[in-house]
Amino acid sequence: MTPLLIAEFVLLASLWGASFLFMHLGAAEFGALPTAGLRVSLAALFLLPVFLVKGVWADFKSRMLKILLVGLLNSALPFALFSYAVLHIATGLTAILNATVPLSGALVAWLWLKDKPDGSRILGLVVGFLGVALLVLGKSGFNLPASGQADSETTTMIAMGACLLATLCYGLAASFTKRHLTGAHPLATAAGSQIGASLGLAIPMFWLWPTQPVSNTAWVAVAAVALLCTAIAYILFFRIIEQAGPAKALTVTFLVPVFAMLYGAVFLSESITPWTMGCGAVILAGTALSTGLLRLRGLSAVG
Repeated sequence: MTPLLIAEFVLLASLWGASFLFMHLGAAEFGALPTAGLRVSLAALFLLPVFLVKGVWADFKSRMLKILLVGLLNSALPFALFSYAVLHIATGLTAILNATVPLSGALVAWLWLKDKPDGSRILGLVVGFLGVALLVLGKSGFNLPASGQADSETTTMIAMGACLLATLCYGLAASFTKRHLTGAHPLATAAGSQIGASLGLAIPMFWLWPTQPVSNTAWVAVAAVALLCTAIAYILFFRIIEQAGPAKALTVTFLVPVFAMLYGAVFLSESITPWTMGCGAVILAGTALSTGLLRLRGLSAVG
């Protein structure tokens, strides 16, 4: 990759890493669903001008229903789930669980599209999900039997489950896109999916709108996650895919948790435990294997 592309790559990772911080600040006052609704609505407004690009509007019209559905799977549901999760668990932990997206994507593609991975990638799936299991076990409180912790531990487990459900949504969206939107203009998919997500979250957003005044900090956080971490980040992501290919673009997953944990430690005083970092390393190793970015000789030909 060129120096400019590397800079854009690091910028993208820093923006997506910051999304967990901004979601936490916004959801603390707006609530999970209004935060997710505002995020996609503002991002959709910001992306509307891309329809002026030649071919984008026509492509969107011809595939409208499918693009809108992708918006529900790829933005509305996962953003709502992550907005809930960051209220109950550390943003760095949320980002590590988000790093399992390639694992979910590979598993869904295997089961739905019959895209069977080779031996090395199957090992990656096993290693990745083992890392998730260890991470959940470490946060589950099974080794903390003290009284009075049941409710908080249950909430933690639900929040972690929400993260994993969000990654499953991303995996379903990726396979749906591959099957039904291959060849679609990426800008049409990016803008159209945010419109679909906005429509899907409109009623919940207004129904659950906070009755108390919201601070300027929360407004700025939601605006930042919408414009910087969603609209601009999508444009950067599609540019990297165009210039370097999807495999290299996917490696941004490895840097996102680093930035998220850094932001959480600096701005939210979150602790970074050796257990979390160790499990994160296992998950990222599994992700590298499952996506084919890292291969083991002798296993790649199996399957």
